[in-house]
Amino acid sequence: MSTTPEEIAIIKTTQGELVVSFWPDVAPKTVENFKKLAREGFYDGTAFHRIVAGFMIQGGDPLTKDASAQGRWGTGGPGYQIKAEFNSRPHVRGVLSMARSQNPDSAGSQFFICLADARFLDKQYTAFGTLLRGDDVLAKIGATPTVASGGGERSRPTARVGVESIKIVAAEPTA
Repeated sequence: MSTTPEEIAIIKTTQGELVVSFWPDVAPKTVENFKKLAREGFYDGTAFHRIVAGFMIQGGDPLTKDASAQGRWGTGGPGYQIKAEFNSRPHVRGVLSMARSQNPDSAGSQFFICLADARFLDKQYTAFGTLLRGDDVLAKIGATPTVASGGGERSRPTARVGVESIKIVAAEPTA
């Protein structure tokens, strides 16, 4: 019996690599959307524009490719929105989830990775994967110094944490 090999994402950042696996069993459309955007090179050259110590790092906004658009960082997307796929996977350290506005069905390309347990997000944000390797890199990004953003939240990194590329590759078979 042959099955399609599971795919993973290698997120190459200026701080090192984050390797994530996906949960297509609970968020199939979200996983496919992320993979499609990654394959198109959508995320290449973006940045983690929102870093909240002890909570999460957020990226995936195409506007972060343009330093002059910094006032609008956090508002960009792929030009469409996807329906939420809320599920019972807990938001704990290393979980990959979709960022959105107040509208539950407003996610597009922005994602976040939890730095700690954030169970208050459970069943309100679409968790769609988890960190396999690179916890040290996640910690390094999460420790990036920040200043107040336009909205007053202390989340704007003082130094750019770039996403050089996101590659979707076949997972190595486990023996």
